[in-house]
Amino acid sequence: MKTTFLRHLKTEMASFTVFRPLLSDGVIKALYDYMSALDTTDQSVSVLAYSDFVSRLYEANGGNLSLYVDGACGGCENIYVKLVGRGERVPNHIEESVEHELDILNSIAALTSEQLCAQLEWDGFLPGFVSENVDIAENFKSRIKDIGKYGYGKYAMNRMFCIDRGGKIIPVKNPDESTLDSFVGYKRERGLVVENTKALLCGKPAANILLTGDAGTGKSTTVKAVGNAFYSEGLRIIEVRKEQIQVIPEILDELAQNPLKFILFIDDLSFLDGEDFNGLKAILEGSVSARSKNVVIYATSNRRHIVKESFSDRDGDDIHRNDTMQELISLSDRFGLHISFGRPDKKTYLEIVKNVAVQNGIKLPDNELESQAERFALERGGRSARLAKQFVDSLMSKK
Repeated sequence: MKTTFLRHLKTEMASFTVFRPLLSDGVIKALYDYMSALDTTDQSVSVLAYSDFVSRLYEANGGNLSLYVDGACGGCENIYVKLVGRGERVPNHIEESVEHELDILNSIAALTSEQLCAQLEWDGFLPGFVSENVDIAENFKSRIKDIGKYGYGKYAMNRMFCIDRGGKIIPVKNPDESTLDSFVGYKRERGLVVENTKALLCGKPAANILLTGDAGTGKSTTVKAVGNAFYSEGLRIIEVRKEQIQVIPEILDELAQNPLKFILFIDDLSFLDGEDFNGLKAILEGSVSARSKNVVIYATSNRRHIVKESFSDRDGDDIHRNDTMQELISLSDRFGLHISFGRPDKKTYLEIVKNVAVQNGIKLPDNELESQAERFALERGGRSARLAKQFVDSLMSKK
């Protein structure tokens, strides 16, 4: 029968153990469902199942089955990659299962639209897809050898993450694409962040960093640019909002055995009078858990001491107000490295403007560009890297 090969392949897919999570993958499950539909006598059921599979493949990557299976295999979070990631010995029976299942995945990736359509007694149009020569097994083994840089699961396919309302780590769909070479100024400040991050990647002691300074000076962009620069070295960024700080201990437990390195990024960190910040202090100090060697916290703030204090705090009737004030400002001292980003002077601001203008194809004489940029800054009460970008954006909108 025509369906003998696909029926056998479907049965082999059903035997997946290590790569069993792939049977829940939308595209691969749709392919499995199509193979199952071939056992029905109603051709419309088979045509429907086939078209559903191809539709999902189109949505996923434009219709390349081989590349899709390769990516799904590389991103599959399973017992094998977890054991390798933790540096533990993999039992022989699991190794044997991996070898066998990789052969099956190679067969799946090699399927062509002609092979699948040949099973249908249908004279009408059927959508096609692309297949190419991809060695799934070899690619997977290559990633495993470098799992400390490639990772597994969602971390293998994405570089930046955030925390959803349920406290789950999810990928950022449109991550910031800032690069270190796009900056002008703050060379020393960025260098400190880069060197600390390199220490993390090398497995050396790395500090939690607090980046403070005026708004728009590039603190947040620096952190994101560092994440992009070292993605291929095994670095991932997870953004945590201030109101989510309480979930950090759970995140640390989840990441502790992961072979990658992580920056927990808290942007625009500040606490109002009365807000509880002891949770963050405990996290920075390690609390009852050992500090994770593969995770650091990078936080930005427009305030030097993070916690807002008022004159009433200083003049209150608290007998131990000095101790209280020390407690308020001590949070920033829990960060091992404090880097300050000052507002740029006129020369640096204009250099930033020129650099951003060149990147965006703005062609104006230097004197005209500088005079317009300076006027733009004065009208808005000061200079900053963010303002330089806004100025160039205003020029581009007039092109």
